[in-house]
Amino acid sequence: MNNSPNRTRRLVLMISGATDALIGGILLLIGFGFLPVDVTHYGGENWQVNLLGAVMFLLGAGVFAYNFSRMDE
Repeated sequence: MNNSPNRTRRLVLMISGATDALIGGILLLIGFGFLPVDVTHYGGENWQVNLLGAVMFLLGAGVFAYNFSRMDE
């Protein structure tokens, strides 16, 4: 495949954003208690996990959506 550097860069950023969104979603599931992980055992609070998960999910989804919308450039 002969991709331009900009297209390759956007593809890598899309994969990175999707991975961040996936990890953020998993952290949100842990924070809300849908996945059986006790974060207080590791020294964290549920609100901290929810905050981190929400930030990671929103920023990752934003990076993915932005780069997906610019793939044709």
